Amino acid sequence: MNVVEFTEYLVKSIVLEPDLVKVSLFEADEDVTILEILVPSSEMGRVIGKNGKTSSSIRTLIGAYAAINKMPKVKINIDSF
Repeated sequence: MNVVEFTEYLVKSIVLEPDLVKVSLFEADEDVTILEILVPSSEMGRVIGKNGKTSSSIRTLIGAYAAINKMPKVKINIDSF
């Protein structure tokens, strides 16, 4: 399982419409990877959570996954469409 599949698994388990979740990976530099999570605007509240706690937890889990797998630092962007 790579970081994209792991992120899709995390986010799809939170939202009501998992088929609409899109996760993309971009290489910015040697030491930074950008992970973009796109969810429907109706699901944005679920992904962010109260006071941003859910999105913070997602970022923590993905950061831990990257560290365990010796990946470069992962920057996460959460956006809606």
